[in-house]
Amino acid sequence: MKGLELSRLCYEQSGRPALEAQFPELFPRMAAGLAGEGSECFGFDDAFSRDHDWGPGFCLWLNRPDYLAFGPRVQELYDALSSEWETRRETPEGRGRVGVLCIQDWYARCTGRPEGPRTLDDWRRVPEAFLAVAVNGAVFSDPLGCFTAIRRHLMEDFPEDLRLKRLANRAAVMAQAGQYNYPRCVRRGESVAAGLALAEFARAAMSMGYLLNRRYAPFYKWMHRGLLDLPKLPRLYEQMKALYQTGKPAEEVIEGVCLNAAAELRRQGLSDSRDSFLLAHSKELLARIQDPELRKTHIMED
Repeated sequence: MKGLELSRLCYEQSGRPALEAQFPELFPRMAAGLAGEGSECFGFDDAFSRDHDWGPGFCLWLNRPDYLAFGPRVQELYDALSSEWETRRETPEGRGRVGVLCIQDWYARCTGRPEGPRTLDDWRRVPEAFLAVAVNGAVFSDPLGCFTAIRRHLMEDFPEDLRLKRLANRAAVMAQAGQYNYPRCVRRGESVAAGLALAEFARAAMSMGYLLNRRYAPFYKWMHRGLLDLPKLPRLYEQMKALYQTGKPAEEVIEGVCLNAAAELRRQGLSDSRDSFLLAHSKELLARIQDPELRKTHIMED
């Protein structure tokens, strides 16, 4: 059973009935679900995931006033319930991922602000992997809607100017590291430099895949796995896999990835260039940015 399914089962079968019975007035103000750090929150957990920070449990999110007033008592009930479940294997670094949590503190930890980023500068400061953590998993119940409102804001309000800026950056890195420097390093016999160039290209290409799908790229070890769930650029998962397998030459794979990315940029109306070299598309993306200060930033600045 996947961790997210196990979490929902724990909540529906024992958590919800007990919470509703013992906290009838507070229950309509509680949000419950599983989201945040951990492979199970992304649905990527497998047999190897179960050796640490995995097992039955769920999150109960309360607004700050309710958290301060009722948090310890609700946590006591949660602890009593969890003692009846299979033991959750927790490391010191993984503690506090489930149980009773303050909504504002939880989002501040993910995004730097209790209500999530609001200004363009706020958004620029938050790494994409942190935003991915803030919107993954599932909300099982949120009668008041406070937790879900911030979650929806993070999912729907990412500034288009910033998406364009990051797409421009990814296109430039893909062109520089993959289309230009990688083959030159190979021909020079610089195997370490070639490996680094390939890694730079792969990270930028996968990030572009998420940006073109209006999704947040997760932590690097899950970036490739997450491509399977993206409807746009559906071949990117297999292309990235081929990049690191013997058989098809890497240069051929790189060009295929860049051609598909360029086609999707045109499909979304983000570039008119027919050039196969992605630097040309990068310049077109920059030109579409409305904010004058952001438009002037260096192409290699994220």
